[in-house]
Amino acid sequence: MFVNLTEVLLNEDRVDTIQAEPELTQITIGGEVFPVSGITPFALTFTNLEKGKARVEGEGKITFLVCCSRCLKEVDMTLELVIDRTVYAPDRMPSPADGDDQEYMSGYQMDVEELLHNEIVINWPMKILCRPDCRGICRQCGQDLNTGTCDCDTFVPDPRMAVIKDIFNGSKEV
Repeated sequence: MFVNLTEVLLNEDRVDTIQAEPELTQITIGGEVFPVSGITPFALTFTNLEKGKARVEGEGKITFLVCCSRCLKEVDMTLELVIDRTVYAPDRMPSPADGDDQEYMSGYQMDVEELLHNEIVINWPMKILCRPDCRGICRQCGQDLNTGTCDCDTFVPDPRMAVIKDIFNGSKEV
C-alpha cells in the first residue's frame, strides 16, 4: 500500500491522517517464514515539520503464528507497533551515513508495507515463549515437560571433572 505524501511534505503545518490496512500475509526473519494470523488497521498521522520534512506517527497490532523457542508449540504472538519516523522529500533526503536509509520512501510515495516490515524486524523478540515458565522438551526423549515428566537421566556432569572420572574408570594411569 502506497501513500502519497506530496501535500504533507510541501505544505507547512499540514496534517493528514489515514487508516492503513496492511495486506501482510507473512514475514521472513532470519530465514524463517512466519504467517500473519491477525492484523488491526494502523491509524497513521503525517505532520509537516518543515518544508520537505514530515513526521509519521501511528500504532497498531500484528499477530503472528510462531513456535515457542523451548517446547516448539505453535502460539500466537502479538506485536504492538508504535511508529514514530521522520520522512523527507527526495531533494531533502539525508545521506545514508546518517543512519536512516528510508527504503520505504520512493519519491513522494511511502510504502506502508515496507515501513511496517522494518518496524516488525526491529521489534522482533529474541525468544518467543508460549508462557513465561515454559519448561521446554526433554533433550533425550523429546517429552514436552509442560505436560508431564519423563524418566530420562537429566544429570549433566561437570566437564572439568572428566579427567577425574577417567581416572576412576581406569582408562588413564596416574
